[in-house]
Amino acid sequence: MAKQLIDILIESGKLTKEGLNKAELHAKQNEVSLNEALVALDIVKEEELIQAMSKQLSVPYASKQNGILIPEKDQNLAKYVPEKYARENVVLPLFVEDGTLAVALNDPSNVFLLDNLRMMSGLEIQPFIASKSQLFQALDAFYSKKDLLAEVISEAKEETEVSDGESLDELSAPGAKIDLDREFSGAGAHYVKMVNAILRQALTERVSDIHLELFDERVSLRFRIDGSLYERTSPAKEDVGAIISRIKILSKLDIAEKRLPQDGSFAVKFQNRTVEFRVSVCPTVFGEKLVIRILDKGSSELNIDKLGFEPRQKKDFLEAAALPHGLIFLTGPTGSGKTTTLNAVLTSIKSTEFNFMTLEDPVEYKLSGISQVQVKPQIGLTFAAGLRSFLRQDPDVILVGEVRDSETAEACLKAALTGHLVFSTLHTNEAIGAVPRLIDMGIEPFLLASSLALVAAQRLVRVLCPYCKVPYVPGPSTIDQVLRESGLPSKDRPTWTFFKASGCPKCSGTGYMGRKAIYEVFKINENMRNTIYQTKDLIELKKAAQSTGAWNLRASGWRKAVTGITTVEEVLSVTLANE
Repeated sequence: MAKQLIDILIESGKLTKEGLNKAELHAKQNEVSLNEALVALDIVKEEELIQAMSKQLSVPYASKQNGILIPEKDQNLAKYVPEKYARENVVLPLFVEDGTLAVALNDPSNVFLLDNLRMMSGLEIQPFIASKSQLFQALDAFYSKKDLLAEVISEAKEETEVSDGESLDELSAPGAKIDLDREFSGAGAHYVKMVNAILRQALTERVSDIHLELFDERVSLRFRIDGSLYERTSPAKEDVGAIISRIKILSKLDIAEKRLPQDGSFAVKFQNRTVEFRVSVCPTVFGEKLVIRILDKGSSELNIDKLGFEPRQKKDFLEAAALPHGLIFLTGPTGSGKTTTLNAVLTSIKSTEFNFMTLEDPVEYKLSGISQVQVKPQIGLTFAAGLRSFLRQDPDVILVGEVRDSETAEACLKAALTGHLVFSTLHTNEAIGAVPRLIDMGIEPFLLASSLALVAAQRLVRVLCPYCKVPYVPGPSTIDQVLRESGLPSKDRPTWTFFKASGCPKCSGTGYMGRKAIYEVFKINENMRNTIYQTKDLIELKKAAQSTGAWNLRASGWRKAVTGITTVEEVLSVTLANE
């Protein structure tokens, strides 16, 4: 059967002999299936693999694109396949017709699952095959309850009150991985249910940060979705202390300490995957403020083709990443996606022929085949100290999470000058601003000029919801501004389509669904090297960079707006005219 699937992929032109050999080696080294290796190495797209399996198994293919992966309304399908069972087994009910229940699943050859569904529903089963990524999204859309949090908070008000943190430590061992679907009972259980409801709703709404804050007369619960904060139903003022205590226990923090800031982390099980949460508790004048960063790797994809690079920018970045040695810097503010971009680049160039090592704070993505080290300044493992140790580990490619001081900058430079390719990040407003920043850190201009291979900057813009975006014709002044700042030819103007955000249930009323990066990428040429050597004046450096013909952030943003990916307002809000 496996051979038949490979033959289908090769005959359709989706797989080459070289790609097959590479995937077989990866599968053997990492003890995964050949199918998993093909997708992990991006040799075959997940949807292409599922379509080939559909032909191999003679099972219909279901996806959002062909309109089949959308459950029928008003058939009460949840009674045939309960939510807990559906999520645990990654199976979605689609419709009932003539005594047959149609379901979408990732592995139609699983006869035990099909038999269980037959007994559970009392109906015959018609399987459809679908990709896991699309199934998870469809399960969220079908089973999600937007008012879950409001329901739990309403129930909590009716239950018996307990003292701050009472019996919470009995409900979960400190630092244990919790299951959001698990039911609790007994004293303090409604606080556990409340915390679980907050976390579940946050994961359902694609939230990156949860903010819980106590003010004089009110409580504020806000979710950061695609970079913006939105208010949600808040718990009662008297419940906030117990909620924070519950989070502290999960994060292995001191529940008695309320005078000092504390940081911790914990993990939960959600939809057959593990989601990590970074917790920060800070004392304020009205009580403790809680901020939780959600690191949901199941919702992010390290695919360089899906980040937002324009074709020329991607080509320049990958050409620099293929060099045997040199410095590559990616700049931008905190939360602009720099780590995701660099990890996606590493994933795309990863090879068993080279030794890849990363030094990060914290390690956000666990990458197969790459040695990753967590910085621990409290025991002396700083970026600079770790980098010095790396050079004795025979590395070929090194990723340093961030250059924060002159010691780390010098260590990166020495690594690049001794034959290593070094990736790192800086906090500057624009790509070319990395040059004067590094010179100010004490790097000699002639050494920087000879070792720097590429500088880039990025920002994140919100992507319009495809279900509710509204087309419109912008005014002449907007069109003139786009033409002036983008460098796009005016002859393409008739093909431009501008859209506005609207808002619908699928995007939680925000009008946006996800974010994409916009970039400026400057590959260092001879003219730029001479300019870096002669001056650190930002204006002169910008002129040299612009002479390469590369686009700045604003120009890249306009290319996203004229293709209907984002809005004019988004581009203007994250970029400056002179960038």
